[in-house]
Amino acid sequence: MPHSAQPGRSVSARLLDVLFAFRPGRPQLSLADLTRETGIPHATVHRLTRELVRAGALDRSPDGAFTVGLRLWQLGTLAPLSASLRAVALPFMDDLHTALRQHVQLSVLEGAEAVLVERLSAGRAVDVVSRLGGRLPLHSSGVGKVLLAHADHELLDRILAQDLPAYTGRTVTAPDQLRAQLAECRESGVAVVREETTAGVDSVGTRILDSEGRVVAALSVVVASGSVDLHAVRPALIASGLAVSRRLGWHPSAGVQVTGPSH
Repeated sequence: MPHSAQPGRSVSARLLDVLFAFRPGRPQLSLADLTRETGIPHATVHRLTRELVRAGALDRSPDGAFTVGLRLWQLGTLAPLSASLRAVALPFMDDLHTALRQHVQLSVLEGAEAVLVERLSAGRAVDVVSRLGGRLPLHSSGVGKVLLAHADHELLDRILAQDLPAYTGRTVTAPDQLRAQLAECRESGVAVVREETTAGVDSVGTRILDSEGRVVAALSVVVASGSVDLHAVRPALIASGLAVSRRLGWHPSAGVQVTGPSH
C-alpha cells in the first residue's frame, strides 16, 4: 500500500508525496498521474495541487499538466552539499571539458544510487542515458563504482548481495569480480568502466574528499568507447578531484577514510 494510502497521514506528508512524485524521466505529470503515483484520492490531489500552484511550488500548463515550479527549483539549489560542491567543482570541470570536449560529470551518493548533480557536455560528445538530476547504478558506472568502493559496510554488502542487473554484455555482476574492482578503486582512487552501463560508452571516475578525508562525491569523464585513451585521462582527472577536495578543506594529512568490505 502506498504511504499516502495509509490512514492518519498529515496534510504536509501528503503535500510532500505529491512533490516527490516528480523525478528524472517524469518531470511533467497530470492530475491522474499524481493520483496514481501517490495513492491519494483524486479530490485530495486536486486540492493539494491547487495549493502548491498558488505557492509557486508547482506550475500548471494550459493542457493541465503539472511541473516543478520556479520557487521550488530555487529552493533545491540551496541544498548545502550539492550547492557547495557544484560551486567549487565547476571551474575544474570546465577545465576538463575544455581540454577533452567530452562529458564531465559530478555525482553524489543518495540511497543505493549515484545522483548526477552537475554535468558539462560538448555538442559532439557521445549520447548518454543520464541527465542532470538523474540516477546512475553504483555497480556499473564510473562515479557509481567510486562511491560504492568508499561506502559503508552495510551498503556495500547489501549491493554485492543483490542480483545485479547486466545492462550490457560487459557489465560486471559477479560479486568476487566486483569486490576486486572496488578494492583496486579504494587503492588508486580511480574507477575505469568500459561499456558497462551503455554499449559504446566508457568512463573514468575519481573521488572527491572533504576535510576529514571522507568521500563525498565522484567526478568522471564519459567518452565514446575507443575515442580517448582513458589511462591518459587519469592524471588530469585525479588532479581535478584533488583540487576540488582541497577547496573543500581536504589536506593530504587527513588521508582517505576507507571502509572497505566487512569480510
